[in-house]
Amino acid sequence: MRRESGGRPGRPADYNARWFLPTEMPRNPSTVQPAVVPEPPRYEDALAELERLVQRMEDGQLPLDQLLDNYRRGAELLELCRSRLAAIEQQVKVLEDGQLKPWAPGP
Repeated sequence: MRRESGGRPGRPADYNARWFLPTEMPRNPSTVQPAVVPEPPRYEDALAELERLVQRMEDGQLPLDQLLDNYRRGAELLELCRSRLAAIEQQVKVLEDGQLKPWAPGP
């Protein structure tokens, strides 16, 4: 069997290295933009959007793919609204002597 320096029999020495190294690296790391995470909507905005989605879905005029997309978005908005309400409920529970204590969300 033919063996080239350091590789497995019949394979060139840099065979494995080609599978693990990216083909192109950015030239200047400072030019790489970090992913921007959009700020979640306010509770009132999320609730209004959720109500509009429910109304469109209840009208029964949406094609199936749009219905599914609206359902998914509605589930996201519902979770956001529920978490915001739970956070407010927790803040209300920490009220003592008419003053709101500092509150940090749980894990």
